[in-house]
Amino acid sequence: MTEQIKINWYRCKIDKAVMSQLMKKSDARGFLQAIPPLLIFAVTGTLSWYAYRNLHADNWPWALPLLLLALFAHGTNASFFGGIACHELCHKTPFATQFWNSFFLKIYSFLGWFDPIGYRASHIRHHQATTHKDYDGEVVLPTCMDWSGFKFFLNIFTFSPTGLLKQLRWWVAAARGDFSQDGFFKSKWLNQVVPPDSEQRRETITWARIVLLGHLALAAAFILTGHWFLIIVVNLGTFYCCWFVVVCGAAQHVGLASDTPDFRLCCRTYTCSWFPALLYWNMQYHVEHHMYPAVPFYNLPKLRAALIHDLPPAPHGLWATWQELIPIMRKQQQDPTWFYVPSLPKNDGERATADTVLSEASQ
Repeated sequence: MTEQIKINWYRCKIDKAVMSQLMKKSDARGFLQAIPPLLIFAVTGTLSWYAYRNLHADNWPWALPLLLLALFAHGTNASFFGGIACHELCHKTPFATQFWNSFFLKIYSFLGWFDPIGYRASHIRHHQATTHKDYDGEVVLPTCMDWSGFKFFLNIFTFSPTGLLKQLRWWVAAARGDFSQDGFFKSKWLNQVVPPDSEQRRETITWARIVLLGHLALAAAFILTGHWFLIIVVNLGTFYCCWFVVVCGAAQHVGLASDTPDFRLCCRTYTCSWFPALLYWNMQYHVEHHMYPAVPFYNLPKLRAALIHDLPPAPHGLWATWQELIPIMRKQQQDPTWFYVPSLPKNDGERATADTVLSEASQ
């Protein structure tokens, strides 16, 4: 994709010295974020395994609910591994030492069946032209989530068989060099950002083979050692109970404007308590993240404080956020041409070209 994108993005003014401090990366802060979800994965996985091992015909009335509860907690945490944990690691901002960014990106991407090469190629374009219909194939508005049906809730609180098969089909095809299948992205968009004969295409094929062969080897080892249940815990742990990802992540762009040069009108920020922020890698500060993508996620609360004079109000807590979202989603379902416009302070900001935003998002 080589076409020129001419978008003059609005940016809230911020003192250069403050911005310089906010852009500093920290290995310590990176470890404090990257390690806990993996520890939770190990703990909930162990509990699930232990509950399964102790499930018998004479205790199933109480042991089975404990097993399902352990798997629910396991999947809820692991569902954040792909597009959430890998998102920030793809920006290369969590760690000052790039080795650790790459190291944890590979771990999270492998466990989450995630393609970091194609995602990064797509995501920097998403930052460059956020929700602009001609250039952003990652987020196309209106999203029109079908959140009211029984099937939707069944899928997010358990798992989606069709979604699982779709992902596995994509990985098998990608490992063979076939990018005609829809996966995390639509095939048409992925072929635009990762064109044939490019180095990124070759890297994606190699990674797909590593993921497939690695998971097949693990699955075979689990079966041969009589521990087949670990396939559900390890190999498929990120494919079920994605409900909390939806609760945290749906607010990012839903119901907002497309084709606008103002991140405050096409992104949404909310604030929340520490635990959702941990799992969600602080992406509740979505306006701030898009406006200044080179700022590490752990500094986004401070960035919001520095820009607060020029930002729309943000609801606090997931409950308050969804109280705002549901009427917006209902209205847009009735009229897909309608979108929500938040009230903005009347300040004079700065401007940044699409190429500037691209450069910062792809550092």
